[in-house]
Formats: sequence, C-alpha cells, structure tokens
Amino acid sequence: MSKRTEKVGTSGRFGVRYGVVVRNRIKTIESNQKKNHECPICHHVSVKRVCSGVWACKHCSTKYAAGAYSPEFKTKC
Repeated sequence: MSKRTEKVGTSGRFGVRYGVVVRNRIKTIESNQKKNHECPICHHVSVKRVCSGVWACKHCSTKYAAGAYSPEFKTKC
C-alpha cells in the first residue's frame, strides 16, 4: 500500500494544483465539517451535516440551520 495521501488527506484529490495554502485550508475545513458535533438540544455528539447550512442530530432527529461548514451559530453584535 502506498502512503501518498497520508499527509494531504482529502485535499489529495487536487494534486499539485491551487497551491499549498489553499489545499491546507480545504483540508482543515473538510476535516472539521465531516466529523460529528455536539447537539445543542440533547448534547450528544451525533450532529452531521445534511447540506450547506443544514445540520441534523441522529440521536434526537432535530434539524437546524447554522454555519455552512461548522454547526456553530454566528451571533450579531
């Protein structure tokens, strides 16, 4: 088995294109986006992204709108 995408992760699909800064930024955003997050209602770590800005908890089956890439709410000052 080769280990060529061990360091680059999901941004390995871009190859040598777009520069290292952009690929590293995409790697951190996608790794945060694809992991399970804590539900604000039932506090279980079972929230997954349904589509852009829509998040759903698998434990209590609650859907809510939040950020596009992370489920943290943005508050206005």
